[in-house]
Amino acid sequence: MTHDNRLDMLCINTIRTLSMDAVQAAASGHPGTPMALAPVAYCLWQRFLRFDPEDPIWPNRDRFVLSNGHASMLLYSLLHLCGVKAVNPQYEALGELSVTLDDIKRFRQLDSKCPGHPEYRWTSGIETTTGPLGQGVATSVGMAIAGRWMAEYFNRPDFKMFEYDVYALCGDGCLMEGVSGEAASLAGHLKLSNLCWIYDNNKITIEGHTELAFSEDVATRFIGYGWNVTRVGDANDLDMLERAFNTFRRSTDCPTLLIVDSHIAYGSPNKQDTHAAHGEPLGEEEIKLTKRNYGWPEDAKFLVPDGVREHFQTMMGKRGHQAREAWMTTFADYKRRYPELAEHLDRMQHRRLPNGWEKDLPTFPADAKGLASRDSSGKVLNAIAKHVPWLIGGSADLAPSTKTRLTLDRAGDFEASSYGGRNFHFGIREHAMGAVLNGLSLSKVRPYGSSFLIFSDYARPAIRLSALMELPAIYIFTHDSIGLGEDGPTHQPVEQLASLRAVPNLLVLRPADANEVVEAWRVIMQLRHEPTLLVLSRQALPTLDRTKVASASGVAKGAYVLVDGGEGIPDVLLLASGSEVALCVTAAEQLRNDGIKARVVSMPCWELFERQSQEYRDLVLPPDVTARVAVEQASTFGWTQYTGRDGAVIGMKTFGASAPLKELQRKFGFTPEQITAVAKAQAASAPGLAGSLRAR
Repeated sequence: MTHDNRLDMLCINTIRTLSMDAVQAAASGHPGTPMALAPVAYCLWQRFLRFDPEDPIWPNRDRFVLSNGHASMLLYSLLHLCGVKAVNPQYEALGELSVTLDDIKRFRQLDSKCPGHPEYRWTSGIETTTGPLGQGVATSVGMAIAGRWMAEYFNRPDFKMFEYDVYALCGDGCLMEGVSGEAASLAGHLKLSNLCWIYDNNKITIEGHTELAFSEDVATRFIGYGWNVTRVGDANDLDMLERAFNTFRRSTDCPTLLIVDSHIAYGSPNKQDTHAAHGEPLGEEEIKLTKRNYGWPEDAKFLVPDGVREHFQTMMGKRGHQAREAWMTTFADYKRRYPELAEHLDRMQHRRLPNGWEKDLPTFPADAKGLASRDSSGKVLNAIAKHVPWLIGGSADLAPSTKTRLTLDRAGDFEASSYGGRNFHFGIREHAMGAVLNGLSLSKVRPYGSSFLIFSDYARPAIRLSALMELPAIYIFTHDSIGLGEDGPTHQPVEQLASLRAVPNLLVLRPADANEVVEAWRVIMQLRHEPTLLVLSRQALPTLDRTKVASASGVAKGAYVLVDGGEGIPDVLLLASGSEVALCVTAAEQLRNDGIKARVVSMPCWELFERQSQEYRDLVLPPDVTARVAVEQASTFGWTQYTGRDGAVIGMKTFGASAPLKELQRKFGFTPEQITAVAKAQAASAPGLAGSLRAR
């Protein structure tokens, strides 16, 4: 293909000058990296990326991830110049630009579609939220995995419904963060040849030259991971870049790392890369000098010369539109030949569940011995997976403990030699697992990942991004409390529940017995825009007799009255989640024998409870009943919003200890006897109740 070098440079310099002008107008941002990488992004978008600006969410598009999200103006410039159209939450194209020139002029300002870092769901054409370094490249691994899995599930002879590639642009910071190493190791092991990371080797970070802290041989490191590594010595050499991208596209047995050496060309010969690359505008005088170097009108701001938008339309726009139209034509034939698969694809893409997905959900009979909630969850997971083929996932090397393996016929393992398996092995890589779940979810499959609750700390940055992006990723964390016993404080989660409940838009569900587990999964599967943490026990929990206590369907409201102590207003409220609910039920029986009406409230999900009407919340927790006891084998932090200042919380104020469960429960007060004693003290001190209780 022949190229117009003059027009190429005009487009590249338009990206550069828009970035400079936007950062200068905002007095905030990072102009250097967009300036240096403009040729790289231009070459990729114009000559290779299969992406239709008119329909930026068509399923088989190539994905572009800007992992070094501080270079956001690079992406915003491309979205504007390519004429990418906006799409609403109902997946409808609006016909208006995703990023207007006015949005660029209001870079980093309130309500602009150009925030400081790219945000998924806020600006169409952005495939994932980036900014925390390393997250973008790690998420791209999930996108590549999804592409391989969907190809195996949906493709048929003569029907290649999925064959997209994933490109992720990253810098030194991304490769220093540990999550990128975890993800790269996994991608190499899985031989994801549809994945290309483009490494901006500019040797600059905020503190200065990378030699201050980073001297490893990146190429050798990635060769060790099992990647193909190629190099471009000059980011401005479009022909060399084109050859490198073609090398990636010919690769069939491993991911590719493209190392690009870049340098920012400023107007002043003594100008340093460091500040402009990381958080400081160039200044008006430097911008003028730089524009002079580009042969650009020095006083022009936010200039898009004639022919630039048209050139993007005739190259990238035309190629992407043709690919999308061909795919839609193929899909119409596919629907006739494979109607069931076509329906699955449509439902998956719109995050809708198949009809009858819940028909095999079990009901567990009352059982004083019961079973661990991790065990009941494993049974429910398999019952659901039977009817939701795109429910896929695994664990960070702990499936036998978290009970998350799918045992269905032909479920299989996802491996380099078998991309159709539904059981994933993330290895001991909790952080990368979380990022991969995000990439899978962004690709519209329904993923889950599991580990022990204590190791949620390793996955926390990715969990936070799940919530920020409103992705329905499912995190299954077992060994939920000091109840795991002998492993001791290093493995006993204490502060995790409180800290995870603090994450906006994240639902934390800690069910009390097997039937609450069923109802928790019923809630989880119907979510479309919220991630969930299902927190499960290692130890057996009694399966409550639902003919004597309330239905577990109350889980859907986050908290419900499980046991009421008799007619009228209760004397004391016992609040708990998970394994401590059964302890409260036993304590309530003892209190009733002593003439005290105790209401037991199961509170598996605070977030869902807070969404209920004030009337319902007051019905469950009557404001006039101030005698309250909360019980949870975790930090007491947060419970006072439900117990009030004068209520009591039986919880953890240390990191636990290594001992058998029964000994730990006695040591830290998690016994019916201790709950009863505290409840009596609460009831006796409550205004208006003390005298009547003494009279009893």
